[in-house]
Amino acid sequence: MSAGEAIINDSREMKSMKSRDGPEESWTGESDRKTLTSDEEAPIAAKPAIVNPWDPSQFPDGGMAAWLVVTGAFCCVFCSFGWINCIGIFQDYYQTHQLQHYSPSDVAWIASLELFVMFAGGPIIGRLYDKYGPRYILLTGTFFHVFGLMMVSISSEYYQFILSQGICSPIGISCLFTPSTNTVSTWFLKKRAFAIGIVAAGSSLGGVIFPIMLNHLVTEVGFGWALRICAFMILGMLVIGNLTVKSRLAPSPKPLRLIQYFKPLTEIPYLLTTIGSFLFYLGLFLPINYIQVQATAYGMSQALAAYIIPILNAASLFGRVLPGWVGDRVGRYNTQIVMCTFSGVLVLAMWLPATGNVPLILFAALYGFGSGAFVSLLPAMIAQISDIKEIGLRIGNEFAIISFAALVSNPIGGALIDHDHGRFRALQIWCGVVLIAGSAFFILARISLAGLKLTAKV
Repeated sequence: MSAGEAIINDSREMKSMKSRDGPEESWTGESDRKTLTSDEEAPIAAKPAIVNPWDPSQFPDGGMAAWLVVTGAFCCVFCSFGWINCIGIFQDYYQTHQLQHYSPSDVAWIASLELFVMFAGGPIIGRLYDKYGPRYILLTGTFFHVFGLMMVSISSEYYQFILSQGICSPIGISCLFTPSTNTVSTWFLKKRAFAIGIVAAGSSLGGVIFPIMLNHLVTEVGFGWALRICAFMILGMLVIGNLTVKSRLAPSPKPLRLIQYFKPLTEIPYLLTTIGSFLFYLGLFLPINYIQVQATAYGMSQALAAYIIPILNAASLFGRVLPGWVGDRVGRYNTQIVMCTFSGVLVLAMWLPATGNVPLILFAALYGFGSGAFVSLLPAMIAQISDIKEIGLRIGNEFAIISFAALVSNPIGGALIDHDHGRFRALQIWCGVVLIAGSAFFILARISLAGLKLTAKV
């Protein structure tokens, strides 16, 4: 074989080996690396995108589960805030029965302490809600509220009413009201004010039913059994609430730092909203607490006066729902400002000169409608300027601050009546002024959010 033929044969053998072993680049490992890379990238590309449950697009804004939550929250608010809305019945009854030897201001401390404890627990309940969800809080609230009312039914001394009605029952009320309202906010965004308005309507309906029940039952079966029957009814409704109220978002446990409670107050809109709420709450419950006492003092029959608070609360039923529906469309701050200003003007222009039956009943209906908007719109306003992950803490803070207004409101009213020698003029002027002052701070909060543009939806 010649040298040329040997070279040609060697070349052919090398080509044959290359064809068997693969392309030349496989010797360097590049093909293996390319294959490995493509194998690694394939499953990463196939993974579905992680959905953020706090994203606005993830709020159902309806559906069976969401409306069941609204139903359960309605029952919780009916039994908690609805019970609070009939405190005027107890003010009038205690002054003429068990606590007739105490001044109106002393008796008013029971209702004021009830309001204070209910709202003061807000930061604690809100924190527990963010960390654990609503389930165990609602169970705890059910026990304390029902047990407290049972203890009221056997109370006869001032300190006993303070412990049972002023402390025990409102601890339960706080555990019911705060989580139920917060939970609805996790299911609704565009319809949030409307949904919370429906829930808040439970307080109005409770404020209609409980006074009528109590007035009739007290005369038929006595004070003790009247309270027990109401407590059993509350227990039944709270069973529904415990079964249906659940948060859409999983609890988000975080380490607790004290500064977290004060951080929201560094935000101007939140601070101004809180000041406005505090001032409005100084006057909000004064008509509810004293209008029945005033009506009987001005000559209204006991039979008719017994219906004046149910009339007020029946009108507030529409005041809870309709302004919430309007607020979702034209702005929650805008609607709140109009309704709060209307309530303050109504007190000064109508309640102040009213002495006869017709003006007092008409005022009760209009004030119920005007003031009812405040309760339903406030949680929606706070949610609007807050991170939904901190909704429990921020709404809890809000209610804790206004709890001090609730604590001193009714005793201030009683002291003004005593100072005015049993007349109600000073109380009425004070009430109208603080309501309008609260509305003024809501205006400032709106300006901090949207400036002076009147057509802005805020």
